[in-house]
Parts: sequence; structure tokens; C-alpha cells
Amino acid sequence: MRKNIALLAGGDSSEYVISVQSGEQISQILDKEKFNVYQIHVKGKDWNYFDAEKRTIPINKDDFSLEINHEKVKFDCALILIHGTPGENGILQAYFDLVKIPYTTCSFFTSALTFNKFATKLFVKEYGIITAKSVIVRKNDKINSQDIIKTVGLPCFVKPNNGGSSFATTKVKEEKELAEAISLAIKEDGNEAIIEEFIKGTELTNGVYKIKGEKTVLPITEIVSSKEFFDYEAKYTDGVTQEITPARVSSEIEARCKALSAKIYDILDCKGVTRIDYILRDNELFFLEINTVPGMSKNSIVPQQVRAMGGNMTDFYTQIIENSLK
Repeated sequence: MRKNIALLAGGDSSEYVISVQSGEQISQILDKEKFNVYQIHVKGKDWNYFDAEKRTIPINKDDFSLEINHEKVKFDCALILIHGTPGENGILQAYFDLVKIPYTTCSFFTSALTFNKFATKLFVKEYGIITAKSVIVRKNDKINSQDIIKTVGLPCFVKPNNGGSSFATTKVKEEKELAEAISLAIKEDGNEAIIEEFIKGTELTNGVYKIKGEKTVLPITEIVSSKEFFDYEAKYTDGVTQEITPARVSSEIEARCKALSAKIYDILDCKGVTRIDYILRDNELFFLEINTVPGMSKNSIVPQQVRAMGGNMTDFYTQIIENSLK
């Protein structure tokens, strides 16, 4: 009997468009012989399904169900593809825990923790993971540029502490640029900016997922951007960035990176598929961040890694969904 799958896309952040693209891509490749797929569009308080006749059918949030032609549709699993809030920061995960519907991502706690870049760094550092030096600044804090630069140096990166896709991320080269960059990041985040040291090296990233208790670490991707850093344009514009899978690293670095990704996945008690980003400098791997709802659009990295491993996205997501149902 086919399972009813709610594929959630959209959301309330600047990553909305990327999430919709991910949703469209995955909706097309899911195994329709195993799953009845309902694409649920989430925007603020509006959670809607659009049927074949383009009718708008709202979700009943009391139990996350639909009523279609006077028949109630209940869901066996929520496939969360919302980047940013509310899909990546624990809000939807907590809701689905309340209505007792399994979902494909990390738990609400892990999602909330990992969405906060600074908190994640503090957490993994306790386990000996090396990270870039960083400072957090909150809305209405008095900014002491000299103290910040004393900690992280120049150039440095200023980012929203909670967010992804490199929105409102600035590479600051001079002290006079810092305040404006912090203001931009806080405006995007709503409350916090993280300032990180610039580490010149090779950018690496790889996916990790777990099926039936067994982790699989995907091939590593090397990111070579023609821009100064891997910003939104570099991520989502064809031809701006080379994404080389497998990465051009030694077998020793490959083994260390994969082992580190598996360790971080376990430390953070992850579930589903994640993607972990690093900078490699002088044979040292610096943890940057983890994405617990990584992009799945045609330009995204995890699908490239699945193909490089010899897999296909239909089988990949069949495993992810079926594992969530157990």
C-alpha cells in the first residue's frame, strides 16, 4: 500500500526560492509506485496543497491533514525540504512531534542547535573539533571593532548567525567596513551576526546520512569559486563555481574528512541527510557549519555526491523516507 508523503517546501526566510526549487526537483523523482506525494507549500501561517485543478486546499494544523473531495487525507511521513525557518530550525520538527507524524530530518533539538552557527561551534569544540575563531554580536550590542578584529583578524567574514545560502554574508577587508556588514547580517538574521576569521584554503563539503543505524558518508566535493567566496550567486548560478566530486585531495585527507563528518553527525545526534562544510589548510580540517536540510535543486551538491557514489536520487529518497517510517 502506498504511503502518503507530505513534501514541505517554501518557508519564511530568504532561502524560500531555493526551497521551492528543491521541492519541485524531489517531487519529480520520488517513486510514485511507493508514495502518494502531496507538495505542501508553507508561507507564514498559510500551509496549502494545490491539487491538479489548481484548487487551494489548506492543511488542518490540528492534525496535519487535508480534506480532498470530502475525504480526509492523513500523512505517514513529512519530507521537510524547507531551508531556513521553519524547516531547518526545529519549529516544524517540534510541531510534527506533537501531531505524531514521522519526519525526514534531525530532531527539533538538533535542528535548533545546528541552525545557530555559534552555538554549534561551541558544542563541537567540546569534542575536539577544530573551528574558525569567531565572535557573536547581537542586536543593540555596542560594537567594538578593534576587539573583534583582535580576535578574528582581517579579512574576516560576517554572516547571519542563523541562516544559510550565504545571504547577507560579507567578506570584510578593512575595519571601517565591519559595522555595516554586521548591520546587514543582523537585519537578515533578526537578532545576531557571527564574525569569523578568514581561513585561506580549500573548501570541502560532504553529505552524511544514516539508514537502519548504518551511516554512509558521501564523496567529498571540492568547491572552487570564481568569486571571492562561495556566496549566493556562486552557489546557484551556472558557471560561476566549479564543484569537483570527488575532491582533488589525497587519500589520507579523504579518509580523515569522511571520518570527521561521521563523528560530527554522531556528536550532534543527526538523522536523515546532512551536509558538512570545511576549510582545508595545511592538512588541517576546520569545521565551518552543518546543513541539516541541504539543498536538493538541480545545482545542489548532495545530488552530485549521490550520483558520484553510483546512486540515484529516487532510490536515495526512498531509503530516507522508509527509514523515517520505522
